[in-house]
Amino acid sequence: MLRVRDVHKSFGPTPVLKGVSLEVAAGEVTCVIGPSGSGKSTLLRCVNHLEKIDAGVVELDGELVGYRESAGKLHELPDRAIARQRAEIGMVFQNFNLFGHMTVLENLVEAPVGVRGLSKSDATGRAREMLELVGLQGREDSYPRQLSGGQQQRIAIARALAMRPKLVLFDEPTSALDPELVGEVLTVMKDLAARGLTMVVVTHEMGFAREAADSVVFLDEGQVVERGTPSAVLGAPREPRTREFLERVL
Repeated sequence: MLRVRDVHKSFGPTPVLKGVSLEVAAGEVTCVIGPSGSGKSTLLRCVNHLEKIDAGVVELDGELVGYRESAGKLHELPDRAIARQRAEIGMVFQNFNLFGHMTVLENLVEAPVGVRGLSKSDATGRAREMLELVGLQGREDSYPRQLSGGQQQRIAIARALAMRPKLVLFDEPTSALDPELVGEVLTVMKDLAARGLTMVVVTHEMGFAREAADSVVFLDEGQVVERGTPSAVLGAPREPRTREFLERVL
């Protein structure tokens, strides 16, 4: 479903990604772990072309993301084509990014109507299904300010799912939450993983990675240091740098 090949990204003179490659099959959950500043969030933003890559390629379901190839060179797609591709890649951010002036239902209906071209009634029906999926049916008329952080993040997940994307990216979805609210978001994410949603999750929740991931990627200083099953990477890491990191966080 997702193929990242030798992706490089720098901000000014500072290299952030130094030849990152990974593959995620349909229905798989890949957790990306690593210290702050290792390039994890930048990697996600390159996957959905929120950041332009300097070299390498990103492919979703066999299609180049953000570019087309012509005469052996890559040319950036027009904005409308990029927007069409982004509709297939849901993104859940650390800080929810809900529209504060809109109700929960309006937040969920906006993109399916405006981007997917669904009718208001179809989008509303889908939105209600997604709210039930994340355990927040009955909150359609609430505003984000009336919800807890955990509820807002579950609404953000429902909003991403309302687009029926092929892939959902999670950028440390629990890092902005109070500790007692983390569990309700992780429970929803585990349920989505069990349902076969294709997910790439940047996380510091090692318990979630151990339970829900099919593969774990350890990223450090913009490079993939180690990858494998959760039991291999988290339970018996081969690389000294991975062991050092895990000793600090576990």
